[in-house]
Amino acid sequence: MNRPRTRYLPCLRWLKDYDRRTAGQDALAALVMTLLLIPQSLAYAMLAGLPPVTGLYASILPLIAYALFGTSHTLAVGPVAIVSLMVAASLGPIATAGTAAYTGAALLLALLSGLVLLAMSVLRLGFLANFLSHPVISGFISASGLLIALNQLQHLLGVDSHGNNVLELLQSLLPALPATHLPTLAIGASSLVLLHLMRHRGAAWLARLGLAPRMAQQLARSGPIIALVGSIAVVTFWRLDEAGVRVVGHIPSGLPPLTLPPLEPELIRQLLPAAVLVALVGFVQSISVAQSMAARRRQRIDLDQELAALGSANIAAALSGGLPVSGGFARTAIGQDAGAQTPMSSAMTAIGSAIVLLLFVPLLHNLPQAVLAATIIVAVLGLVDLKAVRKTWRYSRQDGAAMLATLAGVLLIGIESGILLGVGLSLLLFLWRTRRPHIAVVGQLPGSEHFRNVERFHVVASQSVLSVRVDENLYFPNARYLEERILELVARHPRTRHLVLMCSGINLIDASALDSLEAIDERLRSAGIALHLSEVKGPVLDRLQRTDFLERLSGQLFVSQFEALRTLDPDTTRSALERTPPA
Repeated sequence: MNRPRTRYLPCLRWLKDYDRRTAGQDALAALVMTLLLIPQSLAYAMLAGLPPVTGLYASILPLIAYALFGTSHTLAVGPVAIVSLMVAASLGPIATAGTAAYTGAALLLALLSGLVLLAMSVLRLGFLANFLSHPVISGFISASGLLIALNQLQHLLGVDSHGNNVLELLQSLLPALPATHLPTLAIGASSLVLLHLMRHRGAAWLARLGLAPRMAQQLARSGPIIALVGSIAVVTFWRLDEAGVRVVGHIPSGLPPLTLPPLEPELIRQLLPAAVLVALVGFVQSISVAQSMAARRRQRIDLDQELAALGSANIAAALSGGLPVSGGFARTAIGQDAGAQTPMSSAMTAIGSAIVLLLFVPLLHNLPQAVLAATIIVAVLGLVDLKAVRKTWRYSRQDGAAMLATLAGVLLIGIESGILLGVGLSLLLFLWRTRRPHIAVVGQLPGSEHFRNVERFHVVASQSVLSVRVDENLYFPNARYLEERILELVARHPRTRHLVLMCSGINLIDASALDSLEAIDERLRSAGIALHLSEVKGPVLDRLQRTDFLERLSGQLFVSQFEALRTLDPDTTRSALERTPPA
């Protein structure tokens, strides 16, 4: 009776066992995550071209929505750098940053992304995330990190620049370098150094002072808060905002207003392709984080329910003045290290963000934009992994090419074009790679019932029975190659009277491949050769039995390759069993 409810409301599973001890652990984790979320939310909203308060708005209702519907106990949802960059890239051609039209378009993008995720959940399309291969995602993240860092240099230098790719940004930034504002550069550079040192060496330094390793690690991650408080104090004391240092300025106090995005048909049409990409990239990033964290706790993640949870979170962001959200690795890792036990920690983090909006936002007036830029740069450069390009290329040139294409596409063309280029090339390379499957002639290992490639092992091969193993699914790109390869092998073995197709590596035979098998059977029959199948997997056999192929097959169907050879050439089988295996 309760099963459907817990399926669609996973929170009911952990709420029934929720106790005071778990609540205390969640509250501590929520406090740590709230402190981290404040500078990150402001920074990522600025990266998206939106008012800083938008980031705080996106850190309340979306977190509560995910806590209700999500299956991960520790995933921290909120604004993230890559999604924010995609928002800026998607909205730039449509409206001017800072205008009401731009903000409205951002709300609509969040709504559309949420609806796309919900539709994918209803249709159980979580598997679509697999089309974004790891090399493509890795190339996309590295390129996005570099693009984000370059984009934030303008705030670090106190100049203006714009662009959707590296070339445009450099063409805009380089002429502006002589106008660098030195006080802004000093604040930004010192924040950058502080954040970098705290991130990479802070824990070791604090541990040398006698702090426990876990406490030292937690304090080292407070670098953004230290930079935030210190820079506000410096700007306020020396009145650097009057000297030209750009600050966040006025942030409206109070809870986010409930809003409805502009539902203009033309704007929906323009934003829908971007919404699909934002939804898919956000989902892949969230699932990657959630699954890695769940594995540590031996918990299970429901992909289709996660689609619903993230969709609900994005719809909540759209209705509360926020921007598209996703799961963030840094916040999730910090929350888990701080002791987060259940999604209640996210709900408590939302309460912390609401308290900040109600009571403390006036204190953020003099927060320099350069500090937020430094926060973003340090965060995203940690995601850049250019060494992976060389490693992937050495392992697989096809995957390496897809990674390089994505990397170059994002940097030189733009976010959407780059990721579409990577996905498209991955699919093309997959078709290219599988168009010529590995097909091996196999023989019996002496003293055993096993069969191996005649070119790699010392085996006993029958003169009258040609055993051929196919190590790939059979479908339209490689069906014709299978015909050509089989006929070529038969021509090389003129004494063949039986050909056994060993199907242990085949999980699929589509209609095109079935036609090819029928053609192969007919050609072999006309040459006086019978076609047999062995080790056909159950699902493949079920599909073949729906046709008349097996009834018309010139040969037989065998459970194992050993049974096939023992039936068709018992002398060779007996001879192989009697031989001593090579040392």
